[in-house]
Amino acid sequence: MATVEKRGNSYRITVSNGYDVTGKQIREKITYTPDSETTEKQQKKALEKFIFEFEEKVKNGKYLSGEKMTFAEFYEYWLKEYSDKHLEDTTLEDYVDELNNKIIPAIGHLKLAKINPTHLQKFYNNLLEDGVRKDGKSGGYSPVTIKKNHAIISSMLTQAVLWQLIDSNPCDRVSPPKDNKMTDEVKHFTLEQSISFLNALEMEYATKYKAHYRIDDTGKKYYVQSYIETRSIPTQFKVFFNLALFGGMRRGELIALTWNDIDFINNTININKSTGYVKKKMITKAPKNKSSIRVITIPAPVMDLAKKYRTEQLVYKLSIGDQWLGDNYVFIQSTGKQMHLATPYGTFKDIIKKYNATMENEEDKLPNIPLHGLRHTSATLLISDNNDVRTVSARLGHAQTSTTMNIYAHSLKKSDEKASDSLSSMLIKKA
Repeated sequence: MATVEKRGNSYRITVSNGYDVTGKQIREKITYTPDSETTEKQQKKALEKFIFEFEEKVKNGKYLSGEKMTFAEFYEYWLKEYSDKHLEDTTLEDYVDELNNKIIPAIGHLKLAKINPTHLQKFYNNLLEDGVRKDGKSGGYSPVTIKKNHAIISSMLTQAVLWQLIDSNPCDRVSPPKDNKMTDEVKHFTLEQSISFLNALEMEYATKYKAHYRIDDTGKKYYVQSYIETRSIPTQFKVFFNLALFGGMRRGELIALTWNDIDFINNTININKSTGYVKKKMITKAPKNKSSIRVITIPAPVMDLAKKYRTEQLVYKLSIGDQWLGDNYVFIQSTGKQMHLATPYGTFKDIIKKYNATMENEEDKLPNIPLHGLRHTSATLLISDNNDVRTVSARLGHAQTSTTMNIYAHSLKKSDEKASDSLSSMLIKKA
């Protein structure tokens, strides 16, 4: 029989679970908070149901207690009941690697309900110490790595709170070390730099080749003198980087595109899958978050460029005949197979490097932003042009507008200042 103690707006429920080896009674406890939006009668009925289900779980040995379960045991339960159903394969693989190599060895032995901010702070501080790395490199782990571990632990303990295994998340009261070298502002192009980058895609670049030897079809070696060759950016990459910038698409979403996803009549792209690494293999599948599945409109000039590339690809496919091994992917290797995930990054960096080599003044050069910076650029430009956050969030495929607001807080602040200046110029009379 359960005993119920009312505590403010919640109830503390205690159920007997037999006796331990010393003859001491084992009590399982849980807190229940009724829905304040329901009637008193509905709350009473919901409480009775909760008590009955709690008693049944205890009686049948199915009740999980944060007081008894270690973090390592919770990790196994979390893997089975939650992770593969809610996390992308690439995200889960990253989580598991950090958990197995860093987190579990440090705090896996602790009882879930006993983990406190002090335990976590000591763990983070230890990761900073020299000699802690397992890859043989000197020094400790970077603040970025520690922040990632903090995010993983926090995510798991948040789920533990939702499952009522613990009352609160200790991560909320811990601050991982900051990286003084990093800025809170995401790396992206400005409007002027974005225009320069688009111009860079249309330029021709001279490449100097050193003198070298080659072997002809008969196996004979011959000498080739140094020479300079001028080349333009392949249309395939022009399309890729234009879509990344104008569509704010992720690398994996672009790599996963097939021609069936592109609607040339309505100038839209259906984003319904993504490619990522799973156990060092490229896997293409539908995203777990429904918000990532979306249809976005692309400017007509960019779609015209894609149409041109489509024609080029079809001509190329016919030219290589049986050597074509493709599956209708938009971005491909020389055989028609899906483009490798690493390819766009190298090409992107190469374009910036070659463009900067043509610029005499430092202020005219492009910053060395990451490839994902094109997505950040797309969002930042939209926000700076006073597009509402909900629209930007939906276009990016964020599950919540809060995600967009957190990432682009700096840009939103500038937009807010711009709005303030607009009101000032409209309403305040100038002396």
